[in-house]
Amino acid sequence: MKVTESFLLLLVFAASAFMVESTRQCYPCKALRNMAASLNEQKEEIRLLHVENEEQAAELQKLKNQQGTQVAFSVALVTSGSETKGPFSHPTTLIFKHVQTNIGDGYNKHTGVFTAPVKGAYHFEWQIGVHGDDKHPACAVLIKNSEGIFSTYERQKAYFGMASNSVTLLLEVRDAVFLRLCRNSKVFDDVNHYSTFSGHLLFPM
Repeated sequence: MKVTESFLLLLVFAASAFMVESTRQCYPCKALRNMAASLNEQKEEIRLLHVENEEQAAELQKLKNQQGTQVAFSVALVTSGSETKGPFSHPTTLIFKHVQTNIGDGYNKHTGVFTAPVKGAYHFEWQIGVHGDDKHPACAVLIKNSEGIFSTYERQKAYFGMASNSVTLLLEVRDAVFLRLCRNSKVFDDVNHYSTFSGHLLFPM
């Protein structure tokens, strides 16, 4: 064998040995890189699970708060004696001062306004009484925020008359509901509480 061939064989052998050694050296590197990538994926999965758990916990707490909410009120126009409200030249909010029930403190006896503490379906009932008057009927409109919903109307020439109505409304938190006396109308109440306003939460949403 010539020297040149021997030298070439030696080079081939050295190159092969170097490639084998390089492969051996790179294998742990690849394994570490794979482990690092796997760990990063697991960390991201754990982070997403934490976020999901926090959202579920917040939703569960919200449902518990809503289920524990109890709202109901029932009020009458006067606390004592007798009184006729109206007639007025403009629509006027009726302030029911006799508070029979106010569970959840949604009704404000100083303003006559019920404010929804939670989102949900609410049922309201109201009635108004009036002594006979050919010129001035009893008329009241249930107002949601600024929108007139349902009305009551009664006109008697000589006798005492009453009118009533009811409605179920979907309310958002802080929606306001109250009764407004119609222009040029009147309403009467005394200790027998003919003129009343009531409402309660059917179920939260």
